Amino acid sequence: MIDLLSEIDSPQDLKKLSTEQLYDLTQEVRNKIILTLSKTGGHLASSIGAVELIIALHSILDSPDDKIIWDVGHQTYAHKILTGRADEFTTLRQLDGISGFPKSKENIHDHLDVGHSSTSISAALGMACARDIKGNDETVVAVIGDGALTAGMAFEALNHAGDLGKDLIVVLNDNEMSIAKNVGAVSNYLDKLRTNPRIHKAKQDVEDLLHKIPSLGDKLLKTAGAMKDALKYLVVSGVLFEEFGFTYLGPIDGHDLKSIQSHIEDAQNVGGPVLIHALTTKGKGYLPAEENPSQFHGVGPFNIRTGKGKRNREHPTYTNIFSQTLVELAEEDEDIVAITAAMPSGTGLTEFADRFPDRFYDVGIAEQHAVTLGAGLALNSTKPFVTLYSTFLQRGYDQVLHDVCLQQASVKFAIDRAGLVGRDGGTHQGVFDYAYLRHLPNMTVMAPKDENELQDMVLTAANYEAGPISVRYPRGESFGVELTENQMLEIGKAEVLKEGEDGVVLAIGSMVYPALEVAQQLAREEGLDLTVVNSRFVKPLDQDLILELAVEFDTLFTVEEHVLQGGFGSAVAELLADHNQQLNLKRFGLPDKFIEHGTQAELLARYGLDVPTIKAEIKAVLQEG
Repeated sequence: MIDLLSEIDSPQDLKKLSTEQLYDLTQEVRNKIILTLSKTGGHLASSIGAVELIIALHSILDSPDDKIIWDVGHQTYAHKILTGRADEFTTLRQLDGISGFPKSKENIHDHLDVGHSSTSISAALGMACARDIKGNDETVVAVIGDGALTAGMAFEALNHAGDLGKDLIVVLNDNEMSIAKNVGAVSNYLDKLRTNPRIHKAKQDVEDLLHKIPSLGDKLLKTAGAMKDALKYLVVSGVLFEEFGFTYLGPIDGHDLKSIQSHIEDAQNVGGPVLIHALTTKGKGYLPAEENPSQFHGVGPFNIRTGKGKRNREHPTYTNIFSQTLVELAEEDEDIVAITAAMPSGTGLTEFADRFPDRFYDVGIAEQHAVTLGAGLALNSTKPFVTLYSTFLQRGYDQVLHDVCLQQASVKFAIDRAGLVGRDGGTHQGVFDYAYLRHLPNMTVMAPKDENELQDMVLTAANYEAGPISVRYPRGESFGVELTENQMLEIGKAEVLKEGEDGVVLAIGSMVYPALEVAQQLAREEGLDLTVVNSRFVKPLDQDLILELAVEFDTLFTVEEHVLQGGFGSAVAELLADHNQQLNLKRFGLPDKFIEHGTQAELLARYGLDVPTIKAEIKAVLQEG
């Protein structure tokens, strides 16, 4: 078999291939993705499900002059391979390698940095508007998944695009899933379209029939608008999109290259906003992924033959501990409710959903709605846990402010994947939540040092009624400490783990144990004796303890897995300034930049949050003082 992929340096090379060769290329690309991800991990099922779609787009369009805007980016690995990154593909999501998402600084064929869902149509419409202002003629295409179409932002963009009437192609990559099975009216509507693949032809047949009726037929089509609308609602599969002002083409087989190519050409010729509805299979071509697309959405290294992961965990993840704790509390407290945004598995709510289906809500990719739904529940005397990744809670910021904090609604925010999340990179690092939460009135912000304390914080949140409260916890494996009976924590009260005479380390969350290890090593190696505090609360701070320590010591260190601007260290600095405390304050945290992809350990070391670096800097400060 000819190695076609080795001859592809850019999308233009696809135009030299026959249809048969393009089909051969789809298998080569799919195999390369599977082989690479078995070693690196990544977003497998969505990417191998979109291979034909991507090859068809690039074989017809002239990228980078024509612009393809991807939504989320989970499905873009074939795009990366075909746009000059095939040789680099083995570095996918590795430190200093290529990103797992489209990234404009990485390649001229990536026109928008993405990672969060439902942004593609808005950005593509903006680019189409700019094209028309400049008098250019390039084709602009947004590729969006059916899961991303559950978000309100996508509908705002569809509404505006239909109103403007700009030449814009939207390709709906419909594989019936985002990460978990889609929910809601939009998902149900698309289900109906999938089960009626010939319904678009029915529309044309009816119109053709009316045209053939002498005199009367044309009059019906031109003047009997109500009748035509009635017929359309009866037979037109894409009525929803047509009401937005789009020409609807489909549903089509998203693995049929010739069909996709012809529909792209049709969309270019029709003009105005056009939506191509392509049905694809998530995990296409790799049986384990086809059978378990949710399991193979995001994977670590795995055995290709069996599909089983190669990583064995020694301890449960923080997500597991949260899940277990919430289920146990919900068994005793019928007011506890759980909410997630299309991530029941990722946020650990699958068991909760199975056990308490009447108290579980998956709202789809709609974080704003999730937050305000939680507010409504809380204001009517229930205990909602809004459970989201840190990076996705950002999308509901105004709702946290206006609908929760302003109302003093007792919503409980379980913030998963907080801190450095690793190989998903800048769009997913959960390093801003202290800053965007702690400045909001009425909000309480907690972070546990380990899984046992996470249990205590979930219990504390469940019983806190004075307003909103959040607990943020990291991605990955817990420390493996012994789990004891849950205890309520006193709000705003820190914990002194070690007493010393040479300085104070105030640590929070995931950085408490590293800080304790630093102190122990400095005591053994240098004779330096540090006090170490598990701060527990970013808001409210344990003011009495911090001010007492500020009087007792000349040097104070803060350590957090969060950006320094507006974070825990900033809160401590503000407290000291407000009370005119003059002392040497050194803050350890992340710099004012978007943190790239790499393992969590690699990134902690690169940005000075590993034990050796913290130890060296504390030693230097204390010895200089």
